[in-house]
Amino acid sequence: MSVSARAGRRRQEGAEKVRGVTRFTADLEFPGLLHVHLVLAHVASGRIARIDVRAAREAAGVVDVVTGADLPVLESTPSPELPLARERVFYAGQPVVAVVAESESAAADAALLVEVDYEETPPVVDPVAAMRDASPAVLDEAEAANEDDASVHGASTAAEEEPADRPRNTTGVVTRKRGDVETALRQADAVVRATYRIGRAHHSFMEPHISVVRPEPGGGLTIWSPTQGPFALRDDIARLVGVPPHKVRVVPMPVGGGFGGKVELLEPLLALIARRTGRPVRLALARSHEFVVGHHAPEATFELELGARRDGTLLALRARYHYDNGAAAGWHAGISASFLSGTYRIPAFEIHGLEVATNKTPADAYRAPGATQTYFALESAMDELALALGIDPVELRLLNVVREGDLDGEGDALPRVASVEVLEAARKHPVYSAPLSEGEAVGVALGMWGGARTPSAAGCRVEPDGTLAITVGSPDISGTATGLALIAAETFGVSPEKVRVDVADTAGAPFAAMSTGSQVTYSLGGAVIEAAREARRQLFEIATEELEAAPDDLEIVDGRVQVRGAPTRSVEITELIKLSTEFVGRYRPVEAVGRSAVLEASPMFTAHVARVRLDRETGAFQLIGYAAIQDVGRAINPPEVEGQIHGGAVQALGRALGEGLVYDADGQLRTASFLDYELPAADQLPNIDVTLVEVPSPVGPLGAKGVGEPPAIPGTAALANAVSRASGVRVREVPIDRSLLVTTDGR
Repeated sequence: MSVSARAGRRRQEGAEKVRGVTRFTADLEFPGLLHVHLVLAHVASGRIARIDVRAAREAAGVVDVVTGADLPVLESTPSPELPLARERVFYAGQPVVAVVAESESAAADAALLVEVDYEETPPVVDPVAAMRDASPAVLDEAEAANEDDASVHGASTAAEEEPADRPRNTTGVVTRKRGDVETALRQADAVVRATYRIGRAHHSFMEPHISVVRPEPGGGLTIWSPTQGPFALRDDIARLVGVPPHKVRVVPMPVGGGFGGKVELLEPLLALIARRTGRPVRLALARSHEFVVGHHAPEATFELELGARRDGTLLALRARYHYDNGAAAGWHAGISASFLSGTYRIPAFEIHGLEVATNKTPADAYRAPGATQTYFALESAMDELALALGIDPVELRLLNVVREGDLDGEGDALPRVASVEVLEAARKHPVYSAPLSEGEAVGVALGMWGGARTPSAAGCRVEPDGTLAITVGSPDISGTATGLALIAAETFGVSPEKVRVDVADTAGAPFAAMSTGSQVTYSLGGAVIEAAREARRQLFEIATEELEAAPDDLEIVDGRVQVRGAPTRSVEITELIKLSTEFVGRYRPVEAVGRSAVLEASPMFTAHVARVRLDRETGAFQLIGYAAIQDVGRAINPPEVEGQIHGGAVQALGRALGEGLVYDADGQLRTASFLDYELPAADQLPNIDVTLVEVPSPVGPLGAKGVGEPPAIPGTAALANAVSRASGVRVREVPIDRSLLVTTDGR
């Protein structure tokens, strides 16, 4: 089950990035390029009483100053989703005015001259207060949870029962029930009853949001964007401006960090401004704007009751939770319901989740959306239950974790999963099993990700030099292009160095999945296999006539097609391609398309182990050991898989160590810079030891499963559990408040 010793391949674009020659969106220049700077609302809730742009219009270099009233009416009522606020604002940081100028500095200077007066209304900041009947309405109209946003991450928002009435400012309700929870809890020998809270988190990309939009003759648009979803962006902009999809061309640019936050944000506004001015426009968010304009991961509160028999067998779970989505409808509650009901064998459960709107920046996807929040609560409760029963925490999980044939959170039978294998590996790992020194403790947590999937296609062409050109439409954010090259090389029969994967724009790329939900390799890999296989078949079709041999008797060796067992009967691939591309040639070109539609998910399990040393007098703790064990199906490119796990683990740990977006009572973000928003530093992190477990997927390409989301899930709970055990003070809220860990009774 352990990973085999396969050699990895360096990322195909890595050398260019290291040398600094990769062209990001900020590097693009166009004749007549204009620059956009946003004027943001400084109040969290209020009516727009007056906007005075006269001084800004007269400033040097200014071409246009745009307000919401200058744009086409996109909504019948004011909405936080409008490109620019109209009539009212819903959060501090909402774009109100766009200044368009010949240079970035001119636009920024003129933006300071814009005057906006507001009639402030009391903001709704606390989600619990937002649900009270007397609370002001955050959104003008109740909105439903977005099923599309959830589905691209492989989960459903569907509720088994939607109540006739729901609390104030609640935009969605998810309920699930099985068995008699009340009776089961009374029969339990141990019950954990606790409330767990996890704060908002920021994506903290190296590259802030940036896009360029150019108007084209005939009413079309070309968009250069570091988007994770080119085709989704194309379709949305086409609907916005009222043109057919082919009139909008999206050129996906290198992404300097995505994590779910770069599908679409600035592009609708830029599309409208480009059409208004008739010139290309660029908008790059300053870091200070990124914190309040870019959409965050939502904070969440979980109230859990988890009961078990004395031997550790789980009997019941009651979960009440809510997500604070800011000025958005939200969609994470359904994902949480799936994890709460589908990770462990729990005979009886009652799950009730709410999506709540407040006057904060809208929340959206962030790596493993809903999972980090859910498993912080669930795995903390499991750790508390293990302590109450006096059972080893890994043993408790092994006793109850779901296995093949059990029902997942959607009520479907699970395929072969590696839940047991990752827990067994965690139990044996030295970070978990080594003796503890004074002040040390170990915490463990489990996580699971169902995985998204989208029908996809890929192209394959054999070039005159004998190399393979694979064309795809999914942006390469995490090394996926290199993994797809390895898949194509293995399928076609050439070395990986002979394969190049190109991410094309929407005008030329075959349709492909978004780069979200750990799905690119899983969804697109099968299409690459089919395309490479078809190209091989076409090549053999030519070689059959040239070598006078049946296709089944042919093989590819060292860039040549040869007859099996007769290496002297061979022909160079380059010669075969020449025969299919020359003037008045008699063979058809080698051009193939592969398609894939994966119909089943391949759930991924992961277990993380954290070892800490704590000073009980000061509450200071140090993370001194960390292990991440993950089922990857088959590691296509092991070094890159390990890199993904390193990055995800650090993001999960950051949410415990200090990453938290804090708002005051007026709805103002108080952690709006990296001085206040605490990203983990190198001296806070030990070496992260990665163990790859391989339980091949029966439907994934070459047995592969998704990789990106799972490592960002259990680390928050693993660290909190370790700190709780070291201090004797249960951590139920993250980021961890070190002052609460100080003990004076000598424990």
